[in-house]
Amino acid sequence: MINMSSEEDTPSSCSFSSSSPPPASHFIGKKEDIIKAGRVTKLVNGCRDVLVLYHQGKLHAMDMHCYHSGGALQHGDIEEFNGRMCIVCPWHKYKITLAEGEGLYQAVENPTAKPLRTHWRSKGVKQRIHEVTEVNGDVYITLNNSSETIESDVYQTERYRTVLLKAQSNSKPRK
Repeated sequence: MINMSSEEDTPSSCSFSSSSPPPASHFIGKKEDIIKAGRVTKLVNGCRDVLVLYHQGKLHAMDMHCYHSGGALQHGDIEEFNGRMCIVCPWHKYKITLAEGEGLYQAVENPTAKPLRTHWRSKGVKQRIHEVTEVNGDVYITLNNSSETIESDVYQTERYRTVLLKAQSNSKPRK
């Protein structure tokens, strides 16, 4: 996995066409590098940790930390649940759809009937998904700036970032 933490934004004067990135987009990297790595992370706009991944011929972008407890989604497996591709959080196995950011869970039809019959249901959108654009081999994202609060937003705050960085520095072996 590649961590692209430097910020390389496109000029806001760019007009959107097939040969230029959309306005307010952020350069992530070369498509070939992302395909080779499979996943990259980047701090975008100085405030949002984003995961960009390549799976089955498509690029996807979402908040990097799981909506449930801040798990590092860049280490999650990609699996299919009821025909929907999901990233599975490595911490607590929460399933998040790549396309919509919906949290999926396994519901029981009738808890009194044996054997139990389950099916996958949506909890609604829990993870903020961002738009990915490719222009001439360069990959850009446009942040989803919807004013509607999404649960993954909690892990994008400065307060959380400070706690996360402190925890990471405390967990590193001392020499």
